[in-house]
Amino acid sequence: QVQLVESGGGLVQPGGSLRLSCVASGRTISSNAMGWFRQAPGKEREFVAARGLSWSGPITTYTDSVKGRFTISTDNAKNTVYLQMNSLKSEDTALYYCAAAKSSRLVVATASYDYWGQGTQVTVSS
Repeated sequence: QVQLVESGGGLVQPGGSLRLSCVASGRTISSNAMGWFRQAPGKEREFVAARGLSWSGPITTYTDSVKGRFTISTDNAKNTVYLQMNSLKSEDTALYYCAAAKSSRLVVATASYDYWGQGTQVTVSS
């Protein structure tokens, strides 16, 4: 029902920046919790960032390794979710996935998300 398409990945040098985009169709993103995940070769899929609605209102959260460097944002008019990545490190290299949950409340677990994009590759190397 919900279709997600990521874009914006590529090759960047350490310390560089990249912005990923995720365009959703079939449902407005305002009705879903949205998240970004990544998976490096030989590793489990890892939570990166999420945006949703808590009991107190809109909220965002990040995994510790990207706090202060990555920012998740939304453009409801374009039904698009972004992940701005700054000060990139080699360990950020991974396939990045956009995800949407049926619930509008903030969730971070992989199993809590219902819809997934195909992924976009981010490679950080000198």
